[in-house]
Amino acid sequence: MRFTLLIPAIGLVAACNTVAPVQGTGFNTPQYQAQREAALAGPGYTGNPLTGPAEVSEQQLGAPGSTPTGDNADIASATAAALANTSGQSTLTQVPLSAASNNAISDEQDFGAVSGRRTIENDAALIQQNRQTYEVVTPTAVPQRGSDGQPNIVQYALSTSNPVGTQLYSRAGFNLEAKAQRNCAKFPSPDQAQIEFLANGGPQRDRNGLDPDGDGYACGWDPSAFRSAVNN
Repeated sequence: MRFTLLIPAIGLVAACNTVAPVQGTGFNTPQYQAQREAALAGPGYTGNPLTGPAEVSEQQLGAPGSTPTGDNADIASATAAALANTSGQSTLTQVPLSAASNNAISDEQDFGAVSGRRTIENDAALIQQNRQTYEVVTPTAVPQRGSDGQPNIVQYALSTSNPVGTQLYSRAGFNLEAKAQRNCAKFPSPDQAQIEFLANGGPQRDRNGLDPDGDGYACGWDPSAFRSAVNN
């Protein structure tokens, strides 16, 4: 008896849960896509839905024979104008070398630059001006050294060849070194002492005790500098 009543109950429940399919509804239908695009465009949008990817990819911006529409037409015209303005042009500008404002570089070796501002007549006038200002200096004889009555230590240095300290002349007396030191201190330089030494009988005689070693040079005077100047 229970089994008999259970079968009609199951059939009743199945009949209540059965729903007939509705055609044309869902998220992927054309009607839903059109409604969605209209909602995204705003309440004032009355045009067509967005152009599909296939249609856009077939259009070439600015190409001959193509006729873009809508927003694509504005993009195509702007792109074509930009390409036309830059086609075949370089953004780099070459500046001639002659236009450089560097005054430190001379262009006298540039024939084109010089020929533009100078002529043969100008060059001839410049040569003539240089000839007028040219002056020939006639060489003259070197003036002779005047004689003041004093010995010439340069001539004496060149007439000798013995080194400093090599005795050539005899010297007699006591404490010759000490005497020479006292007497040499009276002269401002060895050159002055040598002049005095030669003027008073030197180099053979040493009356003032300026050449104790007898080498012919008073108070440490050295003729090497004069000899080197002549040899060089």
